[in-house]
Amino acid sequence: MQGLILAAGMGSRLKRLTQNQTKGMVRVNGVSLMERMLRQLAGLGLKRVIIVVGYEGEKLRDYVSKLNPGIETVFVNNEIYDKTNNIYSLYLAKEEMVKDDTILLESDLIFDDAVLRGLAEDERPNLAVVDKYESWMDGTCVEIDGEDRITAFIPGAEFDFNRCGAYWKTVNIYKFSKEFLRDCYFPFMEAYLCAAGRNQYYERVLQSVVAVDASVMRVRRIRDEKWYEIDDEQDLDIASSIFCPPGERAKKMFARYGGYWRYPGMLDFCYLVNPYFPPRKLIDELKSNFDVLLTQYPSGMAVNSMLAGKNFNIRAENIAVGNGAAELIKALMDNLEGKVGFIRPTFEEYPNRYGKENSVSFYPDNENYTYTARDVIDFFGDKDIKNLVLVNPDNPTGNYIPKKDMRGIAEWAEEKGIVFILDESFVDFSDEADPTFLRQETIERFPHLFVVKSISKSYGVPGLRLGVLASGDTRAIGRVKKDVSIWNINSFGEYYLQIAEKYKKDYLKALVRIRAERARFEKELSRIGGLRVIPSQANYVMAELTGKIGTEELTQVLLARYGILIKDLRVKMGGKKYIRLAVRNEEEDNVLLDALRKEMF
Repeated sequence: MQGLILAAGMGSRLKRLTQNQTKGMVRVNGVSLMERMLRQLAGLGLKRVIIVVGYEGEKLRDYVSKLNPGIETVFVNNEIYDKTNNIYSLYLAKEEMVKDDTILLESDLIFDDAVLRGLAEDERPNLAVVDKYESWMDGTCVEIDGEDRITAFIPGAEFDFNRCGAYWKTVNIYKFSKEFLRDCYFPFMEAYLCAAGRNQYYERVLQSVVAVDASVMRVRRIRDEKWYEIDDEQDLDIASSIFCPPGERAKKMFARYGGYWRYPGMLDFCYLVNPYFPPRKLIDELKSNFDVLLTQYPSGMAVNSMLAGKNFNIRAENIAVGNGAAELIKALMDNLEGKVGFIRPTFEEYPNRYGKENSVSFYPDNENYTYTARDVIDFFGDKDIKNLVLVNPDNPTGNYIPKKDMRGIAEWAEEKGIVFILDESFVDFSDEADPTFLRQETIERFPHLFVVKSISKSYGVPGLRLGVLASGDTRAIGRVKKDVSIWNINSFGEYYLQIAEKYKKDYLKALVRIRAERARFEKELSRIGGLRVIPSQANYVMAELTGKIGTEELTQVLLARYGILIKDLRVKMGGKKYIRLAVRNEEEDNVLLDALRKEMF
């Protein structure tokens, strides 16, 4: 068996990275795609590899010769690479390919060794490696039957998003027998070249072949193996985080701050959203208006304030809508004067927006980091603070102050003239009935009170980036509105605010479900040796590791072995071994529980 690598293309979408070199010379974590691929082929015991070059072909030849990959290399040159496509590059290698069974690769791929090993060991002679279609994928897809036969090829130009659930993406790795290449594939290719020209893709020929006889080719499905196709710099960045050493992967993932839908199969127990809302009908309603929302401008702040006010029964002049709560937090903190009191640990977006020299922090003196309203008042009572920030339930501890006690803090702050910023992003998850201060009569009663709520977290729509800020101080709310862009939220966010009120009953049902799942999740976590669970009233649970394993090691192990991302709190907790685990649905929580049971012993 031999290998063939198609490396003639210009890789123009990688821009500066391929100005003076081929795509195969681009490095992922210090190793070029070409070097990695050649060593993987050599590791299979292949006799030789054919490399079709074109753009910067001499540079690639010299580069490969210096690598000394341990496998014979034969080069085929496509002199008109800029006028042809990969069908012609493959055709130029015809005489070499028909000499032996061939594994075909494209030079912009990175993949686990197991992908090639499984392909080589599979006794079926002609195979296309495929993976279940995900939204980040691009290019040719196929449909397959229960016997792994390809029933249809779907080129990118014919992609039907209404059928994508049935699609499998071609990984651009194939295995062909020399008999298939000699007697079937290349005869078809020659006819196709005569009919359609040289600026086509080799998959088009495969499409014609299977249309005549679907039995000649089967698929080999990707299971747990990792792979990625690198077409642009963003792909390179993602590939770097997927194929880095286990000890570096978690750090790279956290640095992304989201976008984890690009990582197939990963379970995110780090970021905090409602797993049981929105309901399917709400999503379908958004979908049905997609074209209009995509092509029309959103309304300005005045209209969106009215929509938000309608949802929370607050007058428009008392509420501001943000591109996520983070935008409102920045605008609010930028307008504060004097010292600010914080309860630590907490959501760092608040203290990060204010200078340390003007920050006064209260650290609860107990292993659960719990505190009461009395503790807050007693600590800050003799401190010269002009502002107080409190997240309830707090993040990451899940500590909760009941509404009647929180009212005592609000009364104390009002009496002292202290601006009281109360973040209620997680309050709906608490067991208390009607825990919120997001009421017109409440903000009027306490004009120094500012209530922040992340709709993204509470309502499970983080992609819409929505948050609200309410206060009886209309002048301050007016300043915040002036600080943000007039179109600070998009049409999808605006439409969500327009229709959300219709789904209040669904939301209440979702809260009942997540509270029940949190109770079950906490109970099961507490049964795992080496974990000390801290009771929570939020949609997450903080736990201390009491065994030998550290938080950094556990985070790395869960990500590398199980594709699970958790929040390592070691830095936030002053080096102590705490982690935070989001509450997801029962099925996903059980995946994490099983992984923890295996790794904590």
